[in-house]
Amino acid sequence: MKRKKIIRAALVLGIVLSGVMSIGIAAQRSGEQDKYTLKVPGGLAFSEIKGYEDWQVVGPSLTDAQNVIRVILANPVMIKAYREGTPGNGKPFPDGSKIVKIEWRPKKLTAPPFAASTPDTVPGDLTEVEFIEKDSKKFSDTHGWGYAMFDYNAASGTFAPATSASKPPQNNDAKCGSACHTLAASKDYIFTDYPKR
Repeated sequence: MKRKKIIRAALVLGIVLSGVMSIGIAAQRSGEQDKYTLKVPGGLAFSEIKGYEDWQVVGPSLTDAQNVIRVILANPVMIKAYREGTPGNGKPFPDGSKIVKIEWRPKKLTAPPFAASTPDTVPGDLTEVEFIEKDSKKFSDTHGWGYAMFDYNAASGTFAPATSASKPPQNNDAKCGSACHTLAASKDYIFTDYPKR
């Protein structure tokens, strides 16, 4: 009888502690930023790429001038077009195509099996997330593509729309990448090819 009371008390205590921990975790999470509520003024919203973390990799990019490592991802619509030969087949990417660039500062690994003389370079701190979306009607004045860039502050763990102080500078509209991507006009304004796998 006494043993049953102890077991019941332990179970009740366990349930109460689980509830308190759940409330604490929920309260902590409620203080975290919901990046999907952000929007570039006059431009695209972060919510337009919701789920990008699970998209397929198109390829990496090492940009020495900005000292960044990028991985370039594409949504299923764009991956399908890439696999069908776009843009090399002369066809443009279809509306609904989206590409994301996740950007980090490079970090050198020198711990074994690497050494200071032969370090491996891997992503370090996240710096920004950029994305491009194809919608010929919505972005007719920028060759069908809309652009957005969100800077990441590692200290606060938050994103913010890029500004004229960002690298590269942004004008807070969906046209921010249009001038640069004009250089890739022959490839439907997308620099990144789909490399052999």
